[in-house]
Amino acid sequence: MTYFSKSLLAATFLAGAVQAQQTDLTIALQLEPPHLDPTSAAAGAIDSVLYTNVFEGLTKFTETGAVVPGLASRWDISDDGLTYTFHLASGVTFHDGTTMDAEDVKFSLDRARADDSANAQKALFAGISDVTVVDPQTVKVTLSSPDGNFLFNMAWGDAVIVAAESIEGIKQTPIGTGPFKFDQWVQGDRIELSQNDTYWGTKPALTKATFKFISDPTAAFAAMMAQDVDAFAGFPAPENLPMFEADPRFKVLVGSTEGETILSTNNKMPPLDNVLVREAISHAIDRQAIIDGAMFGLGTPIGTHFAPHNPAYVDLTGKSAYDPARAKELLAEAGLPDGFTTTLKLPPPSYARRGGEIIAAQLREVGIQTEISNLEWAQWLEEVFRGKDFGLTIVSHTEPFDIGIYARPDYYFQYDNPAFQDLITELTGTTDPEARKALLATAQETISNDYVNGYLFQLAFPTIADARLEGLWQNAPTQATDLTNVRWTQ
Repeated sequence: MTYFSKSLLAATFLAGAVQAQQTDLTIALQLEPPHLDPTSAAAGAIDSVLYTNVFEGLTKFTETGAVVPGLASRWDISDDGLTYTFHLASGVTFHDGTTMDAEDVKFSLDRARADDSANAQKALFAGISDVTVVDPQTVKVTLSSPDGNFLFNMAWGDAVIVAAESIEGIKQTPIGTGPFKFDQWVQGDRIELSQNDTYWGTKPALTKATFKFISDPTAAFAAMMAQDVDAFAGFPAPENLPMFEADPRFKVLVGSTEGETILSTNNKMPPLDNVLVREAISHAIDRQAIIDGAMFGLGTPIGTHFAPHNPAYVDLTGKSAYDPARAKELLAEAGLPDGFTTTLKLPPPSYARRGGEIIAAQLREVGIQTEISNLEWAQWLEEVFRGKDFGLTIVSHTEPFDIGIYARPDYYFQYDNPAFQDLITELTGTTDPEARKALLATAQETISNDYVNGYLFQLAFPTIADARLEGLWQNAPTQATDLTNVRWTQ
């Protein structure tokens, strides 16, 4: 008769428990999406949950910002640069079991560029003149003119591939092709995903992922310290980072983003439609005081809408150096010696709420009074982004390489400069790296000279995580919390 002692059984059980690998993850974000369709809203919070995890595009961004194959395994480009023939990965299905093929690519691109499109980045698709299905695995996209950014544009979250069969319910029940499928959304609390058992690519190590939404910085700190969540991407309380760095239970990742944090200005609202007034505002702002006070030192000052880590970046911070006396002179020159009053509408992120109080005080010193309104994200999108009902606001534009938004007169800050629009058109049609770099320098200088917005700082991206977690992105080249390579280590 074979038997084991109680102590041996206990040791065996414990060994098995130690070997058991955790496969679920709870990760916190500050902002909750307004809905779950990345192809019909400007809210980056949608991509933060769904990009690459649930939805995929023809191409995709890596953590370095490089563009690599996605649902298109490869592509051919015609000699004239007008035709892109995409060869789709084989065996791809949507989460509802239907096949993803060239018809879905055509539907997605045609929908994005349609006259009635609600896509927040419709300009990405404006150069497409035709989308043709060659066969189920091949689709041909014809452009009206060469576009050096086209493969880059196809990697945006706004360009993910969706299906006609599931589009009606996409805002509440997203159905994509990614390694995770949507399970449920408890609004105001969390979104739950689970591993896609039929994923066409490499399956993730995680079998379940829960995105928890915690907007309050104090609550974020408490949740991490209690280990109620396993990680917090974009941790909103940078003043607490030293405490986590000193605690062996955690690791702290501080990366860069594409997030130009700006004092967005309504260029069509008097007196903000006067460049002298906008220049006065820029000289009234002490960027470093905002970085230190709102971000506890995390952030890189900027003088234009361009990421400092980009090789084409031009340092123009000197054009809007902190100079309150000069700000008062400019206001007097603009006919406003006693200043004026305008609105300052702030979305939920800490950089906006904390930074807004600091900026309001700085503007008050030169005679500019601000009426502060704290808005929830959905309110901000409705009033500011879509309604253009604001004087000033603070927001971080985390979309990659997005200086082209200044060529869109109907964009929410309503900057209308035909010369700049022609410049971006020329940039789009230019493929030579040195020529593009020169055009980008001119673009940066133009919007800096016009003081379109108050350029504050490049947003840092701090993440707090359980020390045993590996595979989280440190940098954020796009708005994504990519979980495809996240795993637990013992």
